[in-house]
Amino acid sequence: MLRKVTVALAAALTLALPAPAHGAAPAPAPAPAATFADPSAPGAHASGYVDTTVSAAGRSFSARVYYPATTAGSGQPVAAGRFPVIAFGHGFLQGVSRYYSTISHLATWGFIVVAPASQGGLLPNHGAFADDLNAALTWAAAQDTTAGSRFAGHVRGDRLGLSGHSMGGGASILAAARNPKVVTVANLAAAETNPSAKAAAATLTVPVRLIGGDRDTTAGVSGNQRPMYEAKPPVKQLRIIKGGFHCGFMDSGAAFCDFGSISRDTQLTLSRRLLTEWFLRYLTGDTSYDNAVWGAPAQNDPQVSFEGVR
Repeated sequence: MLRKVTVALAAALTLALPAPAHGAAPAPAPAPAATFADPSAPGAHASGYVDTTVSAAGRSFSARVYYPATTAGSGQPVAAGRFPVIAFGHGFLQGVSRYYSTISHLATWGFIVVAPASQGGLLPNHGAFADDLNAALTWAAAQDTTAGSRFAGHVRGDRLGLSGHSMGGGASILAAARNPKVVTVANLAAAETNPSAKAAAATLTVPVRLIGGDRDTTAGVSGNQRPMYEAKPPVKQLRIIKGGFHCGFMDSGAAFCDFGSISRDTQLTLSRRLLTEWFLRYLTGDTSYDNAVWGAPAQNDPQVSFEGVR
């Protein structure tokens, strides 16, 4: 959905200036209204999905894949074009289904999102989960040249990103540190892992946006996202949703969930915007989103605090 934004400064200045002398050339007409796409709203594509088995890099697991489609729904044809890939990691003891709205949203903006269902038990292996995220990227990139694949001719294997929530967010940092083909990372309430996501962050030079909530009592900012942020070299951002909570990044609550001072719908809308604008800027390379990511709209956001270095 497009939102029209009219910059009224020129008109205001015109009203403040004296009228031109008789016979003087008329002032030029104002520039057309600027137009930009609101990344918190659905993008231009329908969202399709398939459940599949990912087998790559010596690993095999089930996954849900959302992608830009000609029509919304299961098994629909992929939309025309070639699209970047994001691997998304779920949280501890949380099914992929708790993130469907967010990863489906990314698909409407032209991203293929692969969400592994592995490491869902009581004793997950964080390092193995990171390897699964990278295997998901490897698998998706290979589909571009796999005869008979619905994704043949539709994958930009040179534009690979990582994301995730909680355990999956920490694993996305581990995965990026192991994969030189990853272009960028943006994650939600990333939790410290074993091996350490903080230590892995210190080795990363790709742009990373860490998104947290200041009411998170499960993977709080001070003990999780901030140490990763401080360890990581630029380019980096730490964006904290005011009133945001750990389970507010999921479509529904679970046992032992915390609570925030904003609604789940509000937090999901904010987190979708923060993920989407970052991936548009750094995964697709769309510099028209640079101001949204780094400029006054980001630095003066009343709902999300800003820290960043580039």
